[in-house]
Amino acid sequence: MEHIYLLNKISSVGLNQLDPIKYTYSDIEPETYSSILVRSASMHNMQLSSNVLAIARAGAGVNNIPCKEYGKKGIVVFNTPGANANGVKELVIGSMILASRHLLEGNAWVKSLTLDHTLSKTVESGKKQFSGKELLGKTLGVIGLGAIGYRVANAAIDLGMKVYGYNPDIPVEYAWNLSRDVTPINSLEELFSLCDYITIHVPLNDSTKEMIHKGLLSNMKKGGILLNFSRDSLVNEKDIVEALNNGTLSTYVTDFPTAGLLHKENVITLPHLGASTTESEDNCAIMAVKQLKDYLETGAIVNSVNYPNCSLGPLSKPSRVCILHKNVPNMLGTFTSVFGACNLNICDMILKARGELAYAMFDVDHKVPEDMIDTLTSIDGVLKVRILNL
Repeated sequence: MEHIYLLNKISSVGLNQLDPIKYTYSDIEPETYSSILVRSASMHNMQLSSNVLAIARAGAGVNNIPCKEYGKKGIVVFNTPGANANGVKELVIGSMILASRHLLEGNAWVKSLTLDHTLSKTVESGKKQFSGKELLGKTLGVIGLGAIGYRVANAAIDLGMKVYGYNPDIPVEYAWNLSRDVTPINSLEELFSLCDYITIHVPLNDSTKEMIHKGLLSNMKKGGILLNFSRDSLVNEKDIVEALNNGTLSTYVTDFPTAGLLHKENVITLPHLGASTTESEDNCAIMAVKQLKDYLETGAIVNSVNYPNCSLGPLSKPSRVCILHKNVPNMLGTFTSVFGACNLNICDMILKARGELAYAMFDVDHKVPEDMIDTLTSIDGVLKVRILNL
């Protein structure tokens, strides 16, 4: 039986996919567990035992997980790209309207009014201070056209906006779904110079940290609106404040509260609500659990952030050997020689690499002896070995 440790509350819709005969799960740390389901809990200071095989994050961002470190220990980390995409898309579009029409300010003003016979007259005379702009005919720049970005771009097209997209290496599956009316742009400088609104939809990594800075903002149309529903560190906060102070930005909308922006004028700060819908939480849980189950039961890797996608389909032979290893020369030949020495015939196999790490799977026509795990694990560069039996 597989024991799963829940670091956060996970939607029951996802957990209900787990066969109670095969799996148990608990939010109290079990004595032993083979995998972890997590949402936002930080794992950077967690000490994991050698029994842990996989971690599934019910969400897209994995900044709370030391993925590279875990990869070197043979722990596969999954995320759920696209599962919460519609929820984030709707919030982005709603926030564009929120910022353009000064709805928050108008609501706060109305709440401050005195309830008396002059209320209607006061409202009619005071509403002009909240006059805003419509989205129709305005220009939107979308940085990142992945699972969320392409949806935002398409929705903005439907609202009558002119949309520019920046994503030099857009994955094929998202390119197919992107509206033909979205104009591709080759540089961020050009994108900022063309757009009334800019929305960011890229992951946070070394190459994207503080990618939005003073240099880019100086190209923006005066009084533009910037939306950030990806990660706070994608922007240089000091440069954002300066752009707000000098009028380059009229509004900054972010889903990530920070001390420097909390009470700043012309900043709309939301409490990380991007994926906070019942539907998104259900979708993320379903996807995370399915990926975890597929890996534990068949060895298949789909949507890992530290290992390559790799699958041999359902188990159909007596044994399947799964080897997580370093991406170095001659590993395949070394593995097959071990099978040959054990007089085991390989029926099917696959080996995929991703950066410094790789994953190999072998289907064999006889049940593999358990001591073969020790033989394979002793090979220099091998990180973890599993044998799955039909």
